Amino acid sequence: MKITHALLKRLPKVELHCHLDGSLRVPTILDLAKKDKVTLTTSNSYELSKLLVIGKTRGSLEDYIKRFDITLSVMQTPQALSRTAYELIEDVAKENVRYIEIRYSPILHTEKGMTMGESVEAVRNGLKRGQKDFGVKSGIIVCGIRNISAAASLKLADLTVRYKNKGVVGFDLAGAEENFPAKDHQEAFYMILNNNINATIHAGEAYGPSSIHQAIHHCGAHRIGHGTRLKENKDLMNYVNDHRITLEICLTSNWQTRSIRSLKYHPLKYYYDQGIRVTINTDNRLMSGTTLTKEFLLAHKLFGFKLHDFREMIIMAMKSAFIPYAERKQLIRKIAGELEQEFGLMPEFIEQKN
Repeated sequence: MKITHALLKRLPKVELHCHLDGSLRVPTILDLAKKDKVTLTTSNSYELSKLLVIGKTRGSLEDYIKRFDITLSVMQTPQALSRTAYELIEDVAKENVRYIEIRYSPILHTEKGMTMGESVEAVRNGLKRGQKDFGVKSGIIVCGIRNISAAASLKLADLTVRYKNKGVVGFDLAGAEENFPAKDHQEAFYMILNNNINATIHAGEAYGPSSIHQAIHHCGAHRIGHGTRLKENKDLMNYVNDHRITLEICLTSNWQTRSIRSLKYHPLKYYYDQGIRVTINTDNRLMSGTTLTKEFLLAHKLFGFKLHDFREMIIMAMKSAFIPYAERKQLIRKIAGELEQEFGLMPEFIEQKN
């Protein structure tokens, strides 16, 4: 079976690393700006796209993050958050995503008086409506921000505890990585872990494996966002593999932020061959100009992954999701059944790397 964009679009897929504020539609940004009287650099759709979508331009992680000032400026009301969450579910449904974890930081949406709790309620509302209309299950991951403060992360951790089992499935630490170590946010993660909540941390994206070490051993991360530089420490890599700590891989984004010097040198295939749990993700659909289908196709073109490899990664992603075991099991059975019936992909391909 020839692997094409159309074929990969049909695959039932799972995404674990998608930022809400990096995945808006450009027309929606313009419409929200008009409704909420937000002044943008331009009101031209083409020009705004050029500002937001990175394309073939590369820069630092900090350069990449600057673009979020535009999207965040129109995401300061409950209506805007609910709408963008709903539209994201509509967009991913078009490429047969069955489950998605959407992350954002409520503290970045309080400039016009909306409380962090109200922001969670708004996103939750949009995701619920999206599930009802499009059948895509989802969960919210609340993000602490490395470069704001440990105190802010603690407040966000408290918010996560309050919304546990109410739409929020996990806690993350995002933002500028270099010079902002994860261990400074230990108190927030102590609260998260002591309330039996799952944690993922951006690490090994703009800094070395010591950042991943901190995320795991100081903050108790169950998954690692990116983990591109894990390969530089073989002992730590073995630990990650032995403990089935999942890596949330974002190919296009990693190239755009200079996390890797060239896509052909991305360690995804190396990690996969070592038996590490790896998943394919978009990171930011708007800024990176991508979709989950495009990321799968890119992985195929770069590393020669076959359909049975993608089956394995999809199942690994579902196994690594931050939802209760019974729900994961049900979704795995449903997805595995469809992969077998529609694509002839049998379960024996996934047994060796569970």
